[in-house]
Amino acid sequence: ACVVSKVLKGLIFALQGHQDAFYVADLGDIKQKHWRFMKELPRVKPFYAVKCNSTNEVLQMLATLGTGFDCASMGEIDMVLRMGVPAADIVYANPCKQVSHIKYAAAHGVCKMTFDCEAELFKIAAFHPKAEMILRIATDDRDAWCALSSKYGALVEQCEDLLKTAKNLNIQVIGVSFHTGSGCKNTHSFCKAIEDARKVFEIGKKLGYQMRLLDIGGGFSGNSEFRPTFEEVRHVIRQSLNQYFPNNKEVEIISEPGRYYVESAFTVALNIITKKEVYEKGADGNSRRKFSYILNDGVYGTFLDFYLVKEKQKLKPLLGKVCDQKLFPSNLWGPTCTNVDKLVNEFYLPELETGDWVIFPNMGAYSISMSTTFNGFPQPKVYFNPKKSQNIRKNRKMFIFKSELFQFGSDSWVSKSAPKSGSCKIGLHRYFFLFNCTGLLINALTGVLGQDLKMPHLLSLMSIFEA
Repeated sequence: ACVVSKVLKGLIFALQGHQDAFYVADLGDIKQKHWRFMKELPRVKPFYAVKCNSTNEVLQMLATLGTGFDCASMGEIDMVLRMGVPAADIVYANPCKQVSHIKYAAAHGVCKMTFDCEAELFKIAAFHPKAEMILRIATDDRDAWCALSSKYGALVEQCEDLLKTAKNLNIQVIGVSFHTGSGCKNTHSFCKAIEDARKVFEIGKKLGYQMRLLDIGGGFSGNSEFRPTFEEVRHVIRQSLNQYFPNNKEVEIISEPGRYYVESAFTVALNIITKKEVYEKGADGNSRRKFSYILNDGVYGTFLDFYLVKEKQKLKPLLGKVCDQKLFPSNLWGPTCTNVDKLVNEFYLPELETGDWVIFPNMGAYSISMSTTFNGFPQPKVYFNPKKSQNIRKNRKMFIFKSELFQFGSDSWVSKSAPKSGSCKIGLHRYFFLFNCTGLLINALTGVLGQDLKMPHLLSLMSIFEA
């Protein structure tokens, strides 16, 4: 099992002088996701969407595993090429490209790229005539978190004219791509998109093109709680591919997963830097007690995607009964000087204190890559698990300050410290482990295996817990 997503959903170290927000990342989770993808969709080669999380360690891991890369700009192409990835393993999957970026791709042998309009074809004819173009078609992505077809993709009815224009410009078209939107909830969208792609393939063949590549996009969730599950989506994709593209030798099939690979591999830990108590009058005229907590990361940092995708903010406390404490309406704010920087509004929590930690698992997608340093707040540091790790044993002990746990659905945890210290066996103590052993929060540690805990021991401590 992986450190972050399988054994430790969050690991908090309340150390003197260290209150900065930070990530804990598990590369093993990414590796496991890759083998799962290859098993479930054996006909499909993944081209990782660099925009989702461009951390060097992530890209290096995926390059080692042999994935291709979906790049959206000159900067992303350069980043991937510098790791030694062959240009043939890159798809420039941005339908609307800046001319200087097209020139860069041409100079470095990156030929596979997408288009969805005539204007793009004229640019390609002028600046990259050897390009291998992929026609992006629109999809029904109304049920996705992030619907992209309002911006990208040609209607099937437009494709013949576009392909004729490409033919007149002597541009090579090799296939079709689509994207059903990030967080797509309707599996039928994949069926319809693959069916439409087959129609465009036939149009291209009639015009004399050798249509040999199908790009089925991405948008698969990396969170096991999301519905439909990856297995459900995989089932629909395999059925549709077998129906519309049954010949394995005829067409190369690729995909652009991003969120799928990295979402569950990263957990971010935030510190409460200020607690505010507020009294306000309710509808009955009586005053009620509520709290505002200022955290040291927010919408302008890690949580821009969290802010934009409102559905991610629907959280439910699952383990409140563990502590049996009174709950209060609470707001969670980021540290910047704007009222937009709010993570959670009117969520019922027990009373927390300055110095407590809030944990958000499943934060690997569109967090680091979209983070800013607005107001001078730094981006959280990332701590990766070591490549070599030890297996956990049930008789191992750790010495900790007891904590009380609250879980926000599948998306976050809160840890509240208590003064009493003690020890427990790994995986057995009810205060520190969730009943299903998928999450752990620790507010403070005094030592591990009899050793004093220092910040340099962070990674070695993580290896102790890896199963």
